[in-house]
Order: sequence, then structure tokens, then C-alpha cells
Amino acid sequence: MKVLFLNPPFLYHFSREQRSPAVTKSGTFYYPMWLCYAAGILEDNGHDVKLIDAPADGSSLEDIVAITKDFNPKLIVMDTSTPTIFNDINIGVTIKQNLEGSFLVLVGPHVSALPEESLVINKNVDAVAKGEYEYTLLDLARNLESKKDLDLVKGLSFSKNDMIIHNPDRPLAENLDEIPFVSRTYARHLNIEPYFYGHSRYPIVTIVAGRGCPYRCVYCVYPQTFSGRKYRYRSAQNVADEMEFIINEFPNVKEIMFEDDTLTANKKICQELCKEIIKRGMKIPWTANSRADVDLDTLKIMKTAGCRLLCVGIESGSQQVLDQMKKNLKVNQIRKFMQDAKKAGILVHGCFLLGNPGETKETIRITLDFAKALRPDTAQFFPIMVYPGTEAYSWAKRNGYLVTEDYSKWLTPDGLHYCVVSRPNLSNDELVEFCDDARRKFYIRPSYIFYRLERLLLHPGEDMWRLLKMIKTFWRYLISGSFKKIKRES
Repeated sequence: MKVLFLNPPFLYHFSREQRSPAVTKSGTFYYPMWLCYAAGILEDNGHDVKLIDAPADGSSLEDIVAITKDFNPKLIVMDTSTPTIFNDINIGVTIKQNLEGSFLVLVGPHVSALPEESLVINKNVDAVAKGEYEYTLLDLARNLESKKDLDLVKGLSFSKNDMIIHNPDRPLAENLDEIPFVSRTYARHLNIEPYFYGHSRYPIVTIVAGRGCPYRCVYCVYPQTFSGRKYRYRSAQNVADEMEFIINEFPNVKEIMFEDDTLTANKKICQELCKEIIKRGMKIPWTANSRADVDLDTLKIMKTAGCRLLCVGIESGSQQVLDQMKKNLKVNQIRKFMQDAKKAGILVHGCFLLGNPGETKETIRITLDFAKALRPDTAQFFPIMVYPGTEAYSWAKRNGYLVTEDYSKWLTPDGLHYCVVSRPNLSNDELVEFCDDARRKFYIRPSYIFYRLERLLLHPGEDMWRLLKMIKTFWRYLISGSFKKIKRES
């Protein structure tokens, strides 16, 4: 069967798959990784696959319609996100209506959280594949080919005789080693040049060593809507094999990013992977998502194995706020982790999320002071973005804090985040303004400017690309602020 996997057109470099979908101020742009995992499985099972990432290459709807008419797929797999859901469905339906007998299925965290609501937006949408969808799509393709009943496809919600049918959930995959390397699908279908992380070397390739996260942070969308709370991991040998594939297939790649929710969730497994990398003598640097609770011994092993930087969800300097967001982390742990990361020689990109339950104007000031005292290599300050299916979304909706439930208004006209959580003592506009101010106070201070110049002199090859990208994209938001841009566009 011919199968189209589509990250649909929206805005150029709209990063649909990141945890908070948007056009980013730093220029960061994610791979359509989950689409690629699924495409790889269907290809391995004999299906004729075409994968298109429209925000990466700037393809328009007219371009996609022309391509799909020529390819003539019978199954259309459409990626979605909360702020673009109406756009995505309209594009999917337009493509379907140009292809006689085609079947349109939506995927992604938003439709996984709201399958029925998504299906009723347009009756021409045939189905939603909930959660991790590779094997759901494989079963769906088989059943469509053999004309079997869709009731047999676990993980599928679909329309039938003007009714919405919700099949039983599909158990999450346990043997991750049997899933094809996602980087192999990148090599077959994508040009890797558009994909960029503001904190990492360029060019970069993104993979995962495991899926799911055992922690219970109220805001984090993927564990709550997509990949679950259980941490499932690939063998160290399998991950190292893929790293060797990347080194051989993409000789110009400067770094690998492990996009696991928390690569360090299981310290023993993390250390096993590092030891396998060291044993094979691989020298490629890598970056990963981590919690701020990794011990010094593990950090040292990670550094020896090539870990250059960790992207860490610090979120807040207030213990009260950390507790209410269920971070399961102490302020003193964070301080100790930052000291140990510096001892180990690992850089930290600190993520600070403002506006969580328990937040006040005083706690956000505490967080900014905390960020400056910790001195991470880089930092991001975001107002809280809540998404259907998360505890944070339920909290905001239950308390009447959402300024709009029109998902299309969760972005500015040029695709930037627009916070929609507003409380009597802390409005959404105040949160946006504070984040703008926090970025300026963090980056435009003598000690940080001196640090950045020092690193540029000592590591010119490492920092030059990131610096140029920051000047091109991030700097203009740092000076003008996103709030002024929102006002000007409204």
C-alpha cells in the first residue's frame, strides 16, 4: 500500500513536534521524529512510503496536493498539534478529497488526548491513532488492504455510521530494539540541514534511547498523552549501533541529541549506554534531556562518553512551586547538580517555566535570581503553556484561567507562543512580559557577556554557529520582546 506521512504546511520552520509547538525565538526546529519512526516500520513491512516535512522545506498546500496526486497514496498519516489542529485537519481533508478512496488518519499528542473532539471537527477525517502509533498504523494499513473490520485495530478511534468508535488502547511497545533506526528514515526521506537546536552543535541528528518518563510533572505533555509514565529503553548495544550508523551515514553531523524525556531517569541504564560508547571508541559529542538530580559519578561517565551538554528542566527557584508542579525535586538538589555538572565539564541549558500552580510575582523574581546564580551555559524562560490531556490544562480550565479555548489563538500570527493562562494575581500578559525581561536580564549582563566571549575565544568552532544563529533570530526578540510584537500584530 502507498502511504503518505505528512507534517503539514503551516508556517516556515513551525516546530510541530516539540513539547510546546511554535516557531521558536532561538531558531530551534525539531525533526518529525515520531512520523519517521512510524514510516520506518511501514517501509520494513513492504509498504511504499513517502514522507514530507512541509515546514522544513517550505512546501505549500498546492505543492503537497500536486505531489500526492502523482504518488496517489491510499493511506494519509497527518501529524497535528494543538495550536494548528484546524489548519492540519483542513489540509488533510483537502488532500483526501483530491485522492479517490484514500483514508485520512490523524496522529500526535493533541488528537490522542481529544480523539472524539478531533474527529467531529470535519466528518471527512476517518480516524485518530492514539499515543505511540507505529504499530497501530501498521495494523490499520493491513486491515485496509485486506478490507478487514477496523474494530480489530487497537489504539484507533474512528467514524462508523455517524458514530465514533474507540477501540481498546494499544499496549506500549516494550521491545524497542526491534524498531528500525529513525536515523535510517531521515537518510531516506529528509534533508537534515533545516533541523537545529539553539543549544547544540550544527548539523545535528535527533534520536531516542528510551521512551516514557516515570516522573509526574503536571505540565509535561508527552508522558501524559503519548508515551506514558513507564520508562522503556533500548539496549546499549542497539543505541550504540545507531550512533555508528549516524557517524557513517552523516559524516558532517557535529552532534547527536537524545530527545528522551529524561535520558538519566534510570542511572544504571544511562551508565551502561555510556560504557558501551566508551568501549567502541566513538568520539561524536552528544546532548540529552536530563533532570537536575544526576550524581557526580554518572556525570563523569557521561562526559567521558561524549556528553557535551544537558538540557535540564529546572523550572523554578521556589520550592513551593516545584512541589505544586509535582517536580519531585529540591532546590538544594538543583544547586548540587549544577556544581557537579561544572566539575564534570558538562554544559547545562537551563529551562525555566513560569506560571505553574502556586506561582506569584515574588516566586518568579526568585526564579530569575536563581537562574543567574546557577549560571547555566544558556537559559530559556517560558510562560506556562498548557495542553489538553495534562494535569496543568485541567487545573487551568477548572479554575477559569484560560483566556481562550480557541486553539488557533494559542500562537501569535507569526507562530510564537502566546500564553493563554491568566490568573487574578498574575495575568498572561504579565507572564509574557516577565519572560522577556528575564531573558534580557540573564543575557545582557556583564558577567554573562564576558563568559560568552571567553567561550568563543576558547572554543570558536563550538560556539560560532550558535552565536550567528542567535544574532539572526534570538537577538531581535531579546531586544524588542515578544509582548510588543503581540500587541503590534493584534
